Amino acid sequence: MDKDIMVKVDNLGICFNLAKERVDSLKEYFLKFTKGSLHFEEFWALKDVSIEIRRGDFYGLVGINGSGKSTLLKTIAGVFKPTEGSVQVNGTIAPLIELGAGFDMDLTARENIYLNGAVLGFSKKFMDEHFQDIVDFSELHDFLDVPLKNYSSGMVARIAFAIATVVDPDILIADEVLSVGDYAFQEKCEKRMAQLLANGTTVIFVSHSTEQVKRLCNKATWLEHGKIIMTGDAQTVCDAYSKNY
Repeated sequence: MDKDIMVKVDNLGICFNLAKERVDSLKEYFLKFTKGSLHFEEFWALKDVSIEIRRGDFYGLVGINGSGKSTLLKTIAGVFKPTEGSVQVNGTIAPLIELGAGFDMDLTARENIYLNGAVLGFSKKFMDEHFQDIVDFSELHDFLDVPLKNYSSGMVARIAFAIATVVDPDILIADEVLSVGDYAFQEKCEKRMAQLLANGTTVIFVSHSTEQVKRLCNKATWLEHGKIIMTGDAQTVCDAYSKNY
């Protein structure tokens, strides 16, 4: 793969098996499963998806809910394995896919910083060295010893973003991360992503705001029902998507 291609998705298909009938308990599920009476139907979340994301791209994904955007991000991040086709990734990934993933909501913010850092592969020594940077960026100094279950979604987003971007990853995946929190912090996150981009990080970005995608991204793909409708420069793709909806 060309060293300047950070992500290559080739004829990707992701299929899930959905139970056709309602099962009211785990016991009933296993009984039906062992008897072979549990029937499934295939649901293709993605089908024949091919994209190339190059070094330094700020790449946007647009589409209505259920279009396959998050499934594509999770496949690039390695959460899902392709049913068909392939995904090649060149470099380290910092995923901001589901806010709170890798957190224990019963633990304090201080404890969760170390827990989430470990999930992302950072050592305790590294987290000790960067702890203050994370706290300063999140601006949650007064809430460090409060359990995360008492945090708003915006406060959780602050910590998650601060941890994921404490180093310059090769690829940053951001799924609706700027849809929560106050405007001032969203601006701060945008500046941080621009800084990462300047340092060579490639950003893959999902947002329901086409204006945000047009402002931040140079390229974009429009997904619908798991298939690509259009790929091109962000302005053109977003204008076509907005006109359709």
